[in-house]
Amino acid sequence: MIAGALVFLLLLGASCLAAARFVPHVIDDRCAQVEFRPIKLGENSVVYASDGSLLGVIPSVQNRRPLKLKQMSKWLAASTIAIEDKRFWHHGALDYDAILRALWRNLQAGGITQGGSTITQQLARNLYISGRQMSFDRKIDEACLALRLERLLPKRAILADYLNAVFYGNHAFGVQAAAQTYYTRNASELTLPQAALIAGLPQAPTAYDPFAHPWKAKARRNQVLRALRDQGRITPAQFRWARSRRLRLRPARLYSTIRQPFFFDLVQKQLVARFGHRAVSSGGLRVTTTIDRRLETLAGRALKAILRQRRDPAGALVAIDPRNGHIKAIAVRVPSGRRLKFNLATQGRRQAGSAFKPFVLATAMRQRIDPLATFFGPPVLTISERFCLNRDGPWNVHNFADEAAGTMNLFQATAHSVNTVFAQLVVAVGPRSVVATAHRMGITSPLLPVCSITLGTQAVSPLEMTAAYATLAARGVHHPPQSLAEVRGPRGRKLRVSSTRGTRALSPNDADIVTQALRGVVESGTGRAAALDRPVAGKTGTAEEYHDAWFCGYVPQLVTCVWLGYPQAEVPLLNVEGFPQVFGGTLPARIWRAFMAPAVARLPVRGFPAPSYAGHDRIPNRAHDGRSRA
Repeated sequence: MIAGALVFLLLLGASCLAAARFVPHVIDDRCAQVEFRPIKLGENSVVYASDGSLLGVIPSVQNRRPLKLKQMSKWLAASTIAIEDKRFWHHGALDYDAILRALWRNLQAGGITQGGSTITQQLARNLYISGRQMSFDRKIDEACLALRLERLLPKRAILADYLNAVFYGNHAFGVQAAAQTYYTRNASELTLPQAALIAGLPQAPTAYDPFAHPWKAKARRNQVLRALRDQGRITPAQFRWARSRRLRLRPARLYSTIRQPFFFDLVQKQLVARFGHRAVSSGGLRVTTTIDRRLETLAGRALKAILRQRRDPAGALVAIDPRNGHIKAIAVRVPSGRRLKFNLATQGRRQAGSAFKPFVLATAMRQRIDPLATFFGPPVLTISERFCLNRDGPWNVHNFADEAAGTMNLFQATAHSVNTVFAQLVVAVGPRSVVATAHRMGITSPLLPVCSITLGTQAVSPLEMTAAYATLAARGVHHPPQSLAEVRGPRGRKLRVSSTRGTRALSPNDADIVTQALRGVVESGTGRAAALDRPVAGKTGTAEEYHDAWFCGYVPQLVTCVWLGYPQAEVPLLNVEGFPQVFGGTLPARIWRAFMAPAVARLPVRGFPAPSYAGHDRIPNRAHDGRSRA
């Protein structure tokens, strides 16, 4: 095979002198026997906020962003041609003089030491046969593919495609990625010495790596500049000026700097879930997200304004538009500066405490329980029902934190977050029904159907809690939390993202009754610190022993949940920012208000629909009809 290839290359070289017209036909005969498929080149995906501002870039496996030739510095094309293929504009797909010279040197060396490839051949190699081991057969295939490309594309298109495909080192494919990687600027802005440095890299990107070997890189740059001068493409004065310039590298930040890293992480996960890993890793997507930069800034400020000391716990805030599930803000603050390996807002799962009680109340409304039925809520209550038994026997429930006790209806029990009343309520509705309701409303974490679920003893994330509360704000319609507003493919075609129509989880009236109860939390109960100058519904949450503290609340147009806790372990929230014990109605409610007050200031004031209690007439065994006593 090798001997045959050598004979073929000898004929190819001789054709330069005697039979140039014959050689392309020989190559075509060879190519006709082989089927070639283009290699899929990667391309970076770009992610924008809802206002069009850049959030960051998701580098593909091949860090690449293609441009048209007119979008590049003129020095890139000139430098590349000067050092790679000085007769590019004058020969065809193959440069027979260069092939003959390379052939003679390869024969002298007894192997492939010089290629003599044109830019068109190098493009063919990158597009079709990248990764194949260097051989005479590969050179023949490369030549025939170059002839095909020349017939399909004009010279300028071939040059542009080459500049967009070639590898420049440090994960950069194409001149735009190279310009950003080495100079943090666009390819159109490169100066003569900068363009010369980049043009000199493809021959040996590792050896000439300007970060690792600046002196070698500078010598290679000057070699490119000499080629430009010798070919009359720059003047001697331009050459002297460019050669005297220092490298002045500015390592890339575009592909590593993310303005909203916690939201950005979610965007990447939802892109993979919607379009698949291959589409995202190949890249080229143009992603407009749901993030509101103003709200994102306000969220960060609210956390920072309250959590001021390095010893303070971490905080996470998520805000969602209940009308469509669009995530408007995600913010996380870790005052200690500790770097976390997970996103507290989307992946951090902790006990919700009493912030979980609205799902129990919603289950009761689905079962037509009378919200005005009265219960006795003592400070301590023993529940002896079999399905509530634990390892120690009967279930003992205590009121703690800022919870009240006494005789009250479900509105009052919700406002004052009375554990012993909600323990009776979960017995009446059944913990399995609570699990089903919570999942319908937007809780995605696995939940065990145990009676203690009413006290929020199971772990959930701030994102799913916000999505579930948004179901109440949307009057029973659940919208999965969505970070993607619009996604376009590499060619600008609009791709379909998830529907924002939502699914009904509760009847509108059942949701309105729960909202009415949650309004009492803010107006007269444990969440008074979250009050605004407009109707607000919300719920405080405090995990046992003050390990976690929550406040989730909403107006009709925006829903926000705030979580506080120590991410490294379940450490009690004691003596934080002047509070001996932190529960949901203290710091979380204050952070919520610090964010929501300016966040909704531009929105019209809207009230919540007044619910009807008709048909809600079931009285649980442990309760009695509160209306007859009114």
